Amino acid sequence: MRIVVLAGGIGGARFLRGLRSAAPEADVTVIGNTGDDIHLFGLKVCPDLDTVMYTLGGGIDEEQGWGRRDESFRVKSELAAYGVGPEWFGLGDRDFATHIVRTQMLGAGYPLSAVTEALCTRWNPGVRLLPMSDDRVETHVAVTLDGERRVIHFQEYWVRLRASVDAEAVVPVGADEAKPAPGVLQALAEADVILLPPSNPVVSIGTILAVPGIREAVTSAAAPVVGLSPIVGGAPVRGMADKVLAAVGVESTAAAVARHYGAGLLDGWLVDTADAASAPEVEEAGIRCLAVPLMMTDTGATAAMARAALALAEEVRA
Repeated sequence: MRIVVLAGGIGGARFLRGLRSAAPEADVTVIGNTGDDIHLFGLKVCPDLDTVMYTLGGGIDEEQGWGRRDESFRVKSELAAYGVGPEWFGLGDRDFATHIVRTQMLGAGYPLSAVTEALCTRWNPGVRLLPMSDDRVETHVAVTLDGERRVIHFQEYWVRLRASVDAEAVVPVGADEAKPAPGVLQALAEADVILLPPSNPVVSIGTILAVPGIREAVTSAAAPVVGLSPIVGGAPVRGMADKVLAAVGVESTAAAVARHYGAGLLDGWLVDTADAASAPEVEEAGIRCLAVPLMMTDTGATAAMARAALALAEEVRA
């Protein structure tokens, strides 16, 4: 079975770990969000790609869900002593090595897709990890701070501000001119199943779909497309997705996110049992909907979610 997963960071990575357990023989291609990428300390940092790579490769800090396990922060402390920031973004010493290698390879002329493949040879994540694009795309957020409207990088909004102010607009800068990375469109065309894990529907999945050609490839694919709700009981399972959903006029409900994706994109949608009452609303929108437990409490529970998604894909295919 050829499965393609459009993934963001922590939620996408943890879902992928469950998917590998549920379908160990499947050929899995991950199209990773690069809209969260940022240049810091002269280095190219790809948070979502690295979170997938570290999680599936066994190097992730499990408690945080991002960054390296057994991390230290001596380099960051030394930079701060020189007055070099930002201090709000936590790059650890082990993590720095990944970004140094990536930046050196990019500087030597290798595209991000080739660099990602090279980095994965160390981590052996068990999936083919592709960036959504080799071109630079950065998600920016419009906010009002101290009475002044500003546009800031998504990482500043999410990490420094902790989404403490309203997001007034979300813009994937550069997406309009970007092209899908090599292998992305082919993987979608050849997929047996396409899955949208419980990643942020605006700044993760939404940014991937903003790259010209990717949404069209998903909607025209012969494979069924099944998504899993990142909203349980009217609130994000993790993070502050409600803030960016509000910026695009979408309520923080499982049904509203399904409608946001739309029947033209989704064939099936899984909601948590807490939101079972919303299933008829999703069905009325032309999307097959089932209610199953969607809390990724451990790999076993996540594998059960993945099996439910694959079963729903088979149902809508028939």
